[in-house]
Amino acid sequence: MLSLPRVVLWSLLAACSILASACGGGGLLGKEYEYEEQLRLYVDGSARMDLSSSVAALVALRGFDLDPNPAVEVDRARVRSMFEGPGVEVRSVRVSRRDGRRFVHVRVDVADIRQLSRVAPFSWSTYRFGRRGEVLEYKQVVGSSAAKAVGDVGWSGNELVAFRMHIPSVIAFHNAPCRCVQRGNILEWEQPLSERIKSVPIDVEVNMEPDSILYTTLLLFGTTIILAAIVFGVVIWRVARHGQEEVAAGPPRTHPT
Repeated sequence: MLSLPRVVLWSLLAACSILASACGGGGLLGKEYEYEEQLRLYVDGSARMDLSSSVAALVALRGFDLDPNPAVEVDRARVRSMFEGPGVEVRSVRVSRRDGRRFVHVRVDVADIRQLSRVAPFSWSTYRFGRRGEVLEYKQVVGSSAAKAVGDVGWSGNELVAFRMHIPSVIAFHNAPCRCVQRGNILEWEQPLSERIKSVPIDVEVNMEPDSILYTTLLLFGTTIILAAIVFGVVIWRVARHGQEEVAAGPPRTHPT
């Protein structure tokens, strides 16, 4: 019986693991946040930021001139204008409702993550990104909130905020409080909304390898496909050769009794 080379087995197992991780069902955390920044950073320093927040949290944390009254429609054009700035492209602005409050969901692309603090909603953070030795170093400090009063908007006191990062390459070091990397190379810094309103700082630090996981994954799949094709080719060749040898040998001889 023909056995697969060990490198093929390891490649197939790794590929299956990646697929299982990518295709797993369900939400990442099963939690709901009053304010959330989700950053997808790329090794060239560009990034995509998805911000999801209740209108009330945007007013309280960033001081936006919006009405937190859930009966008041959200002016999407006005929200879009608040996220516009140099080096930033606003991709989409959506509105939803949850727990009796209106939420906005804004996606922006930025050419250089270090310039994101020039845009009003993200000006409470400082961003640093660059090469340090053999790794890429990312640092972010989330500073003071606007601490603007919003009145009774239905908060229970248990609301949470989160700053989540999708890391584009192998993580060499991070200071996320849970000390764990979630599915899809995701790190998270979580804080009670009450602490964020009081401007309790959040320090984010991540060191990562300079090669993108996407490139590594594509290389892995490509190598796996090539190795699998070689193995199948060898199997077909051996089966064909065995059949030719049987034909050349002729029918089995019978011995006289």
